Amino acid sequence: MSLQYPGHQEQTLYQAEPNMRHSIQSVRDHIHHLCKQHANQLVRVETLDGDVFEGTIIRCDRGILYLSLPDYNHQRGFGPSYYNHVILPLVLFELLVITLLYT
Repeated sequence: MSLQYPGHQEQTLYQAEPNMRHSIQSVRDHIHHLCKQHANQLVRVETLDGDVFEGTIIRCDRGILYLSLPDYNHQRGFGPSYYNHVILPLVLFELLVITLLYT
C-alpha cells in the first residue's frame, strides 16, 4: 500500500540492500511453511529482542504468526478473565527460535 502526498518532496531514510530482501523473503517463506505445517500445536517462540512466549500456533498469514497464549487469569495476579484467549501476532522475520513442545 502506498500513499502519495501531492506537492511533498521525498527523502529516502533507509532502503534494504537487494540481497537482503531476498534473504528476508526466503526466511519468512521458510518459517511460514513450518508454522502452517505445525498449526494447532504448542510451541515456545523467542524473538530477536529476547522475548519468549509459549502458546498454540493458530495461523500464519502475510508474514505474521498468530499465537494463542494460555489463560493467564491466576498466574500474574490479574482479576478473572483479563487474559482469556489472547492471540499474539508476531512478525516472522523477528523470530529467532521456534521450539515444538510436547505434552
